[in-house]
Amino acid sequence: MLLFGLPVLLPLILAGCLLVPARALETNVRWPDTPAARRTAQDLVEELNRELLARPSATATLEKWCADRGIATPARVVAARVRDQEGMAPADVRALLNAGPDTPVRHRRVRLACGPVILSEADNFYLPEKLTPEMNAELDGTDTPFGKVVRPLDFRRRTLDAQLLWRPAEASGDGAALPLPAFVLTHRAVLTLPDGTPFSALIERYTSGILAAPPAR
Repeated sequence: MLLFGLPVLLPLILAGCLLVPARALETNVRWPDTPAARRTAQDLVEELNRELLARPSATATLEKWCADRGIATPARVVAARVRDQEGMAPADVRALLNAGPDTPVRHRRVRLACGPVILSEADNFYLPEKLTPEMNAELDGTDTPFGKVVRPLDFRRRTLDAQLLWRPAEASGDGAALPLPAFVLTHRAVLTLPDGTPFSALIERYTSGILAAPPAR
């Protein structure tokens, strides 16, 4: 069972147990394993982290990231469901959502991709009773990301934790291709209505697909 508590969560992420590991990037871009490239890669991971912390919608942030760096055209993020890995909400998630033992909580596990490149993999536990019937139907039946579907709610995002999983600038390379890990960054967050009522708990893992644009020369 997926656990929301970070001390349990991070070892599982690093072991690749939460989701099937991100597929190889469908791109010809290769980063040289040089000090300058390592510093640039780390700067980009840190930049995305800052942008995610500054905006309520991770989907909108990823679409802007994709567009600004020419990762895919059009820069449209879609959510591929991983239905066979969805399950019950654990107790700590229910506590974050103020959900009683009988309150329905849905789990949506997705891979967010821009064009052929997977940018993140995420688990989203949400309260369907806080959404409109139209929103619930769209979440059940389409590949539209959660943030786009619930945008009319004017939601707020409260980040619980943000962790860099990869710090390439702290290691040396040999000048060959820089080995890219599956995941470079993870966030835990809660989405709330304007009055502060929580309705969604998120665990997001950002892949090395965020580096799919050519490194600066």
